[in-house]
Amino acid sequence: MDRSLLRPTGWARLADFLQLMRLDRPIGTWLLMWPTLWALWVAAEGVPGRSVLIIFVAGVYVMRAAGCVVNDYADRHVDGHVKRTRQRPMATGRISETEAQLLFVALVAAAFILVLLTNWFTVLLSVGGVLLAFVYPFMKRYTHFPQVVLGAAFSWAIPMAFGAVLGHVPLEAWLLFGANLLWTVAYDTQYAMVDRDDDLKIGIKSTAVLFGRADRLIIGLLQASVLILLSWVALRVGLGGFFWLGLLGMAATFVYQQWLIAGRDRDRCFQAFLNNHWSGLLVFAGIALSWWPVAG
Repeated sequence: MDRSLLRPTGWARLADFLQLMRLDRPIGTWLLMWPTLWALWVAAEGVPGRSVLIIFVAGVYVMRAAGCVVNDYADRHVDGHVKRTRQRPMATGRISETEAQLLFVALVAAAFILVLLTNWFTVLLSVGGVLLAFVYPFMKRYTHFPQVVLGAAFSWAIPMAFGAVLGHVPLEAWLLFGANLLWTVAYDTQYAMVDRDDDLKIGIKSTAVLFGRADRLIIGLLQASVLILLSWVALRVGLGGFFWLGLLGMAATFVYQQWLIAGRDRDRCFQAFLNNHWSGLLVFAGIALSWWPVAG
């Protein structure tokens, strides 16, 4: 049967393209947004300039959408065998391979136009971000550490933010980069625990598969490392009490997530993954409030 016959026509196709870009599921956008905002506020030591803030917020939406498109393209022959993903538009044939390729190119072009509005140092850094976004979806076929590559991709906006604000990338940026990479590995392992049974059947690699029964322990160690690295950043830049309250809040969400994944139930693991939105928000709130403008 010709799979193109399954495709709707006209404006009815819009829903499929929105789903392909995950614009109907904002959790990934927020998980990319929070560390980007951490970096902008730390680099600027307070509220960043309006133009750079708009550029990076828009860039988060565009690059997250591009990453989702290339992810579904890479998994187009696999998603149909996984319970959680079998209704995705490429798995069902509602969007063709060519359409996905063209959409990815258009999104990357839009992101490049945005980064051109910063400076050449940031433009050069952006090349690494595009490569990581493109490579990540294919890693699960060759290594058990695709989550590490995703962590690097989700963290690349951090040095870019410092580059846009300061024109260079100081140690604090790389400490934030490391903290966010480890946090991403932790929460994406929770996400991978949802699909672990299906992944084992079809031969997909992930940290959840690799860690096995040690998954909770390793996630806990990763989360503890995140807290240590963020504390290091705070001490270096002199963040105040609001930040430490925010970090304590993040620690509380990590404890809650450990409770959720204790039984390794699919739905509760997914709830733990979603809860990371609050982890990132609390840290951003702590950073922003520590540098809140005080009227003279």
